Amino acid sequence: MLMDFFISPAHAQQAGGGGDMLFFLIFTVLLVAVFYFLLIRPQRQRMKQHQQMVEGLAEGDEVVTSGGELGRITRLGEQFVRVEVAKGVEWSVKRDMIGHVLPKGTLDEARGGKGHAPTESTE
Repeated sequence: MLMDFFISPAHAQQAGGGGDMLFFLIFTVLLVAVFYFLLIRPQRQRMKQHQQMVEGLAEGDEVVTSGGELGRITRLGEQFVRVEVAKGVEWSVKRDMIGHVLPKGTLDEARGGKGHAPTESTE
């Protein structure tokens, strides 16, 4: 009789817990789906677009590096590109660090219209 007193609540909890487990399972699946569609999938698409942009680089492209420097690609290599950031100044930049390819003419406009860096006054 004493044993039945302790066993009965255990059976009652087990029988009533099925709905809570189903709710937990559905909630978990929905949470994973929301994370996938709001975070993981868009990030993968951005990575794929960036990879395609990096593979499509060509000499003469005007680019912005991930550090924010503007330049024109002068030479392409397997892992690195040479970017002219000012007249006579070239940097080696890892291909993956190219952030964006700019429309043609953007670099000249940013440098003052003549393809050279703007001069500073010494007043």
